[in-house]
Amino acid sequence: MAKKTISHQAASLPQLPIVSSAHLAQEKCWQLSEMEYAMTMVYNAFSRWMVHCIASLGYKDFNPLDVLVLHNVNHRTREKRLADIVFTLNIDDNHTVNYSLKKLMKNELVESRKVGKEMFYQTTPKGQDVCEKYREVRNACLIDAAGATDQNFNEISHCALILRSLSGLYDQASRAASSL
Repeated sequence: MAKKTISHQAASLPQLPIVSSAHLAQEKCWQLSEMEYAMTMVYNAFSRWMVHCIASLGYKDFNPLDVLVLHNVNHRTREKRLADIVFTLNIDDNHTVNYSLKKLMKNELVESRKVGKEMFYQTTPKGQDVCEKYREVRNACLIDAAGATDQNFNEISHCALILRSLSGLYDQASRAASSL
């Protein structure tokens, strides 16, 4: 009987936005604060996922950026410059990406070649194999689980579109804030 009372009480509570910083969730556009909290939760969960997935393949000292850089370099099996990688991943500090590239080269997952003054990076056969094995772990642990739910993957695609649009909004706002 107590369970019915608890769920009845929970059902009668007002639906409040779920935010991490109530002082930022003002009446005007509180939804952005709600989205920021959701993005924080997703970012941290996604980071944890990438680290655990790559660790399951024996790379226990990799951080999320290392994993993102590896997959970006492997993307479409085309050589990439540092500038291409930081642009695609929307990263300001190319030193962090350069450090990841050095780490990936030390682990023989990425190789480089110099053309004129530019360095071009591509995955090695070992790096391609790691990306393939990562995909297999991803399929087994993430995709199969997501497929077992009533997840609407068209909604996820639409959410990705919205998040990419929001990245532009935040980029614009960061430029404005830097001029204050």
